[in-house]
Amino acid sequence: MPPIADPSVLEAALALAPEVARAAEQTERERRLTPDLSSALAEAGLYRMCVPASLAGGEVAPHTLLAAVEALARGDAAAGWCVAVCATSGMLAAYLPADAAAEVFGGPGTVAGGVFAPMGRAQATGANLTVTGRWRFASNVMNCDWLMGGCVVLDGDQPRTGPGGRPDVRLVLFPKNEVEVIDTWSVSGLRGTGSHDMAVTDLEVPAARSASLTTDTPREPGALYAFPPFGLLAVSIAGVALGTARGALDDLAELAGVKTPAMSARRLAERSGTQAGMARAEAALRAARAGLFAALDEAWTAAQADPSATVRLELRAGLRLAATHAVQASAEAVDAAYGLAGGSAIYESSPLQRRFRDVHAATQHMLVGPATWELTGRTLLGLEIDDSQL
Repeated sequence: MPPIADPSVLEAALALAPEVARAAEQTERERRLTPDLSSALAEAGLYRMCVPASLAGGEVAPHTLLAAVEALARGDAAAGWCVAVCATSGMLAAYLPADAAAEVFGGPGTVAGGVFAPMGRAQATGANLTVTGRWRFASNVMNCDWLMGGCVVLDGDQPRTGPGGRPDVRLVLFPKNEVEVIDTWSVSGLRGTGSHDMAVTDLEVPAARSASLTTDTPREPGALYAFPPFGLLAVSIAGVALGTARGALDDLAELAGVKTPAMSARRLAERSGTQAGMARAEAALRAARAGLFAALDEAWTAAQADPSATVRLELRAGLRLAATHAVQASAEAVDAAYGLAGGSAIYESSPLQRRFRDVHAATQHMLVGPATWELTGRTLLGLEIDDSQL
């Protein structure tokens, strides 16, 4: 693995991880990051890791993003998730016209988030878009200043088409105060992310405040913006899962050192089943993490070598494959820790029950879900695919 491009960002994440862990119960109870915790993340530059350096953003290497998200999620998955979503939202600044990018991302404390899925529609009206839509899973919405929603662009009554005849899907940005937040986030896992629904109706937005990650060319020349954007999103989700699993193994080790199971004279740590189970989970987690960093290395080297070119399909597919495997392996490691802990793990006082719920919520994200196995498998077999999401 190459050196972390910006160690100060990772150092900030590591420094904040204990605070994140201490706030985990409150975060889950309130179903959001507290304003104070979110402000601390913003001040550390963690929400701006993918904002271009020309706007005083981090413009970090993908390795930095992954490691920072992982460190935060080791304390609490909700904080890692919110940083993953808001940090990757900063990529859009590289695609917007300079004035629009400065308007949205120019402030040093600005937090942007939103939903990439095209759940809205945007009627083209001259230099503006008239946007209507309702989007689910708007993570960290209460702490954002700007929000984006994926939209299908309409010319008249018909969807505008782009290359290959696909609908023109654009991410449209609007201020948080122009958005209705609908309280829907009553869920099993990742409760603390506050991923409520958001909606707008007939909202006029300058067309310059929109961009497409699939058809537009980034205005910024850096290697980060030549890196596959959906791959970067998947990597950040994998970081949440890896950190959650690492935290679960930490929790198990702590519990096993003090717990003597019922009808036993030995501590949990002294039982051979615990030892073998812990070792297998550790080995699988290390292997999945190493595989993800290896895939990152290959794709990042390609992006750095020629930022004007598209990273090769096999590297993009390998990145998604490694991210999906890392999430699955992380869930299996958490399952192992939860099972080895015994009845203690089901109590609210145990962080393992929260880790269990959180990691299984992460596995449901479409970028690391079961469909990725089919998509990447077709690529490995040399079959035709729609590579727009790679």
